[in-house]
Amino acid sequence: MPRGRYSLHDPHDHTPLGEEHFHCAPGPSGWRYVAQTVTPAGDHRGSIDLAVDGLGRPIRLELHAASWQVRGAALNGVTWVRTDPAGVEATEGNVPAHGFTGTSPAFLIATARLLRLTPGSPVSRVRLVALTDPVLAPRTVDQAWTLLGSAVHSTDSGPLVVDEYQVRALDTGEQHSIHLAGDVVLSAPGIELEQLESPPSRFPDD
Repeated sequence: MPRGRYSLHDPHDHTPLGEEHFHCAPGPSGWRYVAQTVTPAGDHRGSIDLAVDGLGRPIRLELHAASWQVRGAALNGVTWVRTDPAGVEATEGNVPAHGFTGTSPAFLIATARLLRLTPGSPVSRVRLVALTDPVLAPRTVDQAWTLLGSAVHSTDSGPLVVDEYQVRALDTGEQHSIHLAGDVVLSAPGIELEQLESPPSRFPDD
């Protein structure tokens, strides 16, 4: 079960946003990621609990940030309920999308798991509902994912397979690279892996 810490920053001006302390693990029915986020000063900032099934579809998402809360799952596309900080009103949403995305590294792992790309496979287009800090307002985004290649690195705990993906926003054309090893993000815009207490997990069919 990988356990560790990511540092988060604004991908454009590199302003520190805090840290995400996580643990995650694959299982016979899918994969689960649980994390708490803190501000640069160390104050509690939010949390995420994401579970996906064996096909990478979100079967449960609970996301908290700045007293806002979103609960969601794959249902007729993706469905969610967003609750305001006062807890007075809750708004529901549903769109024909494949999953969720947002600030947490968990969403990159979940999307890669959903697409199951292989080197040389064609570009895969995916529609996601973005829930970004601080108010978790939902926004539908379309992305194109390509697996550029995989490299094997020798480590003290055995071979480590690192996949490099290119992700392009279809509305703006902006693109960037992310590097994943099993169920851990090694690097991505706004995300740096600072500490890892155990090796990344490999999914059952890897």
